[in-house]
Amino acid sequence: MCPVAGNQGAAAPGRWLRIARPGTALAVGVLSVLMLAATAVFSSMDRQPLFDGLSHVLVYLSFGLIGVVVAWHQPRNPMGWVLLGVTFFFYLEALGGTYTALDYRLHDGRLPLGGVAVLLGASWAPAIVLAGLSLLLFPDGRIPSARWRPLLVLYFGLGLLWLGGAFGISAAAIADHRIHVDASGALQAVNDPTGADAWFAVVQAVFFPVVGACWLAWLANQVLSYRRSSGERRLQLKWLLSGATVFVTASIILVRLGSPTGLWKAVQFAALIGTLALPVSIGFGILKFRLYDIDRIISRTLGYAIVTGLLVGLYAGIVLLATQVLHHPGPVTVAVSTLVAAALFNPVRHKVQRAVDRRFNRARYDADQTVAAFAVRLQDHVELGAVRADLLDVVGGALEPAHLSVWTAPAEPGR
Repeated sequence: MCPVAGNQGAAAPGRWLRIARPGTALAVGVLSVLMLAATAVFSSMDRQPLFDGLSHVLVYLSFGLIGVVVAWHQPRNPMGWVLLGVTFFFYLEALGGTYTALDYRLHDGRLPLGGVAVLLGASWAPAIVLAGLSLLLFPDGRIPSARWRPLLVLYFGLGLLWLGGAFGISAAAIADHRIHVDASGALQAVNDPTGADAWFAVVQAVFFPVVGACWLAWLANQVLSYRRSSGERRLQLKWLLSGATVFVTASIILVRLGSPTGLWKAVQFAALIGTLALPVSIGFGILKFRLYDIDRIISRTLGYAIVTGLLVGLYAGIVLLATQVLHHPGPVTVAVSTLVAAALFNPVRHKVQRAVDRRFNRARYDADQTVAAFAVRLQDHVELGAVRADLLDVVGGALEPAHLSVWTAPAEPGR
């Protein structure tokens, strides 16, 4: 019995490793893109706008791209496959939803594979479960410690019950021939469960607060871990927390703006790009790629955000003053406001960037003091290896180069 158990235990990892290959990740990524293309075709046939939720399309696509890159370089790290699964299931849901709308709204359910499309329309459930899991398992696919296992079990249990309910209600609707969909192709029995399906509404009412509580607990743990961490781990967490902050801020802006006009369209576009911060930061943190650039990125992002806010406020203030108080509306007022904002851009940017660097990029701000302190320490060093290590630390902290190497001349004969 023992040898058999041992062989079975070894077979499962073996099968997993045969599946978890870079080629598999690339194939799943290509399949996701093909599903997006098919969704666009079905949307055009149904006369439904595909890119109303452009931010969602970009975020899901970036999750998939990061997932492919991580799985390609680290196929044994579950994070890459989790990220890739988020994109795969969301695009599977989009494909099923658009085909369902095309079939049951325009063709009265006469198209082939309509029932399969209805079932695929519930694929948003595993996508959301995996999206939450990607945060809980960052960066190496493991929970932080054993005391987090009950929380993970609770998350998985509710997640499986929730997605099982979504697929179960969809399957029951197909079997009973009571398929009613909205304009997007979503099944009304899932969106508004009543009667025998009312229990699913209770599960949803519990599931999302639990997910939110898990994420808040994860955030508190990551903040505490960041305060205790150092080196690469600290930089990984800084990437993740920075990306999550930008993502949440951008998402709130997109929700609040709705359908903006005029100058606010530029703000909406900036927020749209900001939603990509989370998957990109997760990828950088997992791959440990350009970790040392995070302080520079934070300082530059904050600097330009503050400058933009100040100049937009100044521009709006001048326009309001001229039009509402002085009663001089017209293109001249707009031109003067634009010229004033443009003239103040560089002076304001330099002052703001210096203040931001002093707070968020202190190592670069104190570069002169760092080099001076190194020169003092250099007088006491006698070992070449210690000098080299100290030099690399000082240059890396002060200048933050992408690559750094030290060349030393070979020792002369007799010395």
